[in-house]
Amino acid sequence: MSRTPRLLAAALVVAVGTLAACSSGDPEPSGEGTSQAGVLRVGTEGTYSPFSFHDADGELTGYDVEVITAVADQLGLEVEFSETTWDSIFAGLEAERYDVIANQVTVNDERAEKYDLSEPYTVSTGVALVAADNDAVTSIADVSGLTAAQSATSNWSQVATDAGATVESVEGLTQAVALLKQGRIDVTFNDDLAVLDYLQQSGDTSVKIAFETGDTVEQAFALRKGSDLTAQLDEALAALRADGTLAEISQTWFGQDVSQ
Repeated sequence: MSRTPRLLAAALVVAVGTLAACSSGDPEPSGEGTSQAGVLRVGTEGTYSPFSFHDADGELTGYDVEVITAVADQLGLEVEFSETTWDSIFAGLEAERYDVIANQVTVNDERAEKYDLSEPYTVSTGVALVAADNDAVTSIADVSGLTAAQSATSNWSQVATDAGATVESVEGLTQAVALLKQGRIDVTFNDDLAVLDYLQQSGDTSVKIAFETGDTVEQAFALRKGSDLTAQLDEALAALRADGTLAEISQTWFGQDVSQ
C-alpha cells in the first residue's frame, strides 16, 4: 500500500547548494552563509524503507519523513529534504548542507560527543538476518569468524565487528540482503522495524531473522554541536508526543507505538 506523509509544505532537494536559515523570530540553524527564511533543511537517505524512501508515485515518504515534517509544522517551518547515502550523511551535516539528519540515527556516546542529538522518537531492537537454510547462526556467539555486510558508519557495523565478524561495506539494507541471497556474506544486522518491513513488503522467504541482539536502541535527530534548533526540536517532539501525533504516525507505519 502506498503511504504518503502529511507534508504541509515540503520540497525534495537532491543537491543543495544554497544554505538556508531562519529570520528573526524563527528557529535559526547554526552556521554561516545562510539565507532562506522559514525552512528546516533535512538530510535523509530516501532509500531506507519504511523510514525514508520513495513510494510508487516517486514521492519521498516514510516514518522519519512524517515525523520530521510534523516537527517542522509544529515550529511553523517548511521542510526541504536533501537525499544522500548513509555513509556521507554526517559529512553533509558538518558541511552545513542541511540542519538536521532524520534517518534513524541511533543514540550512542560517540555520536553524542560529536553532535547534538534530539530526544529519541523511535525505540527498537537489533536483529541478525541470515539465509533461510542457515541453522548454524542462532546467537551472537555464532557470528565470530563470519562475514557481515553493513553500512560502514552505522552502529550495526560496530555490532558485527564486536561480535567478531569481518565487515563488508554496503550502502544499506537492500544491498546487504542482495549479498546475503547471493551467498557472498553470512549475516547482516539491522533495526528490527526495517527488517520486518522488508520481509512483509517483499514476501522474501529466502532469508530469515536468526536472533535478536538483545540491545534496545533509541533513534534521534542529529544536529551540529551547539545548534540553536536542538532545544526547539525537543519541544516540538514533546508537544507531538503529548497530543498523540507521534503515536498516530507510529500506528500508521508499524501498527504499534514505537515512539517510546
